Amino acid sequence: MIRLFAALPIPDEIGLALQRRQQGLPRARWSQIDNLHITLRFFGKVQETTAADIDLALSALSQPAFDLRLNGVGAYGEGDDMSCVWAGVEPSPALSQLAARCEAAARKVGLAPEPRKFRPHLTLAYLRRTPPQRVAAWIMGHNLLQSPAWRADHFALYSSWSGPDGSQYEVERVYRLS
Repeated sequence: MIRLFAALPIPDEIGLALQRRQQGLPRARWSQIDNLHITLRFFGKVQETTAADIDLALSALSQPAFDLRLNGVGAYGEGDDMSCVWAGVEPSPALSQLAARCEAAARKVGLAPEPRKFRPHLTLAYLRRTPPQRVAAWIMGHNLLQSPAWRADHFALYSSWSGPDGSQYEVERVYRLS
């Protein structure tokens, strides 16, 4: 079994700018710069044969490259149950279309539909009982985040492995956007 997801990687210069914001939250596990990405579709744990089918389905996707920009920050969860802080992604029809195509690829290989609505974001840190008032203060201090635009000219199939310092991601395959 292998744990997979499709995602857009973040350019190094965007990651470096985000890394400077990764402080000030107790018990936060900040994402490493090379782990920063925008998830398009989480496939979960699959058999190797299904992984090959996913790769084949993603290889068949065709879409033009498009521009993206980060805008704002927020958190998922409420009170003591906040699970992460994230950077938002400006609305993009092209990004939504790519995510929908990844969803269609997942269904084509027999995976169950994703029950959650696609909400593009970039996870900056996972939280563990971080005081809500500290999270609120961090969000207020970073809510004007806006990155320069960058060209999304490829996406990737990643594997995910749990380790002592959290999940580690490895690019398994890159798919070009024309």
